[in-house]
Amino acid sequence: MQVSAVRTTGIYCRADCSAQPLPHNVTHYSNPVAAEVNGFRPCLRCHPERRAGSLADLDVPAPVEAALLRINDGYLDDHDEEALAAHVGYSARQLRRLFEHHVGATPTTIARSRRAHFARCLIDDTDLTFGEIARAAGFGGPRQMHRAMTSVFCFTPTELRSKRRQGERPHLDGGLVLTVPYLAPFDFEAFISHQAVRAIPGVEAVSADPGGGSSYVRSFSACGHPGIAELAKPPDAATVPAGDGDNHNQLQLRLHLPTYDSIIDAVSRCRAMLGTDDDPSIAEAALVDDPLIGPLVRQAPGLRVPRSWDRFETAVRIVVNQQISLAAASTMRGRIAQRFGTPFDAPSECCVDQQVPLTHLFPGAAHLADAGPSGLAALGFTRRRVDTIVGLSEAVASGELDLSAADPLDDTVARLCELPGIGPWTAHLMAMRVFGADDAFPASDLGLRRAAERLVGHPVTAGELETLAEPWRPYRSWAAQHLWHAAGKSSPTSGDKPSTTGSNS
Repeated sequence: MQVSAVRTTGIYCRADCSAQPLPHNVTHYSNPVAAEVNGFRPCLRCHPERRAGSLADLDVPAPVEAALLRINDGYLDDHDEEALAAHVGYSARQLRRLFEHHVGATPTTIARSRRAHFARCLIDDTDLTFGEIARAAGFGGPRQMHRAMTSVFCFTPTELRSKRRQGERPHLDGGLVLTVPYLAPFDFEAFISHQAVRAIPGVEAVSADPGGGSSYVRSFSACGHPGIAELAKPPDAATVPAGDGDNHNQLQLRLHLPTYDSIIDAVSRCRAMLGTDDDPSIAEAALVDDPLIGPLVRQAPGLRVPRSWDRFETAVRIVVNQQISLAAASTMRGRIAQRFGTPFDAPSECCVDQQVPLTHLFPGAAHLADAGPSGLAALGFTRRRVDTIVGLSEAVASGELDLSAADPLDDTVARLCELPGIGPWTAHLMAMRVFGADDAFPASDLGLRRAAERLVGHPVTAGELETLAEPWRPYRSWAAQHLWHAAGKSSPTSGDKPSTTGSNS
């Protein structure tokens, strides 16, 4: 997100800020952190720190992109720059040089800014103590937070809380309520429809309400404690003027946790799953004039490509869905959670559907690797599917497969296809959902082929669909999501299911 910094005031603003400085006093930066490094603080009027996409879509080399993904996952909360650099194949000095050239700030500065901006949101939106906010944002304590906040905002935490605007009072009844900003437009109901047929019983629950009361609820672990995250539109979203960028373009996240330590990571996972920092206008501009996919893009301008809350969970979700229906796959994933997940008691008010209560955390890679073939076979899986799940779990648990890597698409697909039972359909879907690739395209997918058939008026093979999709590069993932979305309007089980003739083993 480009920002405009005003040298005479020392403030940087969003492009749509109502302030009108003289052009010769303005310096433009590619992102807010670069402006902060040069001594500017965020505007108290337009709140650029509250807007989604601040570091998204930067034109940076692959190692920098991979490092930014790691920073966003909280990697530098418990590692140093040396470890981050080694992860992407550089020395710390080389990586800092690349960051300063392409981003305008070092990795450590970006991590500090990430924590400071999250702490600012908690100061505005909650009545948590500064000690609780420091722990929630990943700081070592209130003093460290005080230094960072004063450096970034030029105000102390106490001064920032006193500047909280009229009506910005927190809502703590029934959980900690936070806001999740997004780049508009955003079709939350499309996300709900996507998740509704894929929810893992005991781990996720979806309430689909066309009237605007839809919600997504899931279990997760934070600092070793089980918790519940509820995601919905703000109750007063319909009454907020569309021009109010601070309040209109946001979702509501309610967290139920025994501790709020490091919840910054839970919010990051939420944003990653939803794709709130993705700019839909970029993919739309590349696809909207295409004679085949263009009409679908125009009909669903706020559609996103759903990604992952938990990368390993999503990878297992995709493997389990090989060659079976979405409903059957959901049942099988529920069995995994019930048998190998961590049980807990969720508050009754957190269950959007009392018939499908949240009861378990989904197991991690090490748990499923330890379960072995005999444990998974007892759940009713075929031997081939057992070998694939165990092989995937062992590769992730050992570090052989890094689900946070930002390698080129072809390298990612090739690496995944080396694992037993993973073919092009599975690899491309993992690249799309787990690795965040924008150009993945599982051409053998039955839902995609059927949607394409409706567009061209005749049956389409996987090879023919690959050819049809060539003009959609480098946003074939977005095109695929539009095809699934269009097919889902006529069949709720369309999408994310391979052709029975596809190469998935």
